[in-house]
Amino acid sequence: MSQPSTVRPPKPLFSNVSPAVRSPCISLCRLDEEKICRGCFRHVEDIREWRSADDERRRVICDQALQRKQAAIPGGL
Repeated sequence: MSQPSTVRPPKPLFSNVSPAVRSPCISLCRLDEEKICRGCFRHVEDIREWRSADDERRRVICDQALQRKQAAIPGGL
């Protein structure tokens, strides 16, 4: 006779969600020719790294994205 399988809760979509540093993602994901997302202004490699990045690294990623955004939008923000 087989053992009943244990029901596991679904894994969260993001395994390393930090309440300290919110993701800049605005669900408008389009990469430009330089592989920068036109929604959040993160580089594709920063997006990939986000899940495993610690809070300090996430802050650096957010700062770089903000700088890209300010440079891309006429008149800054």
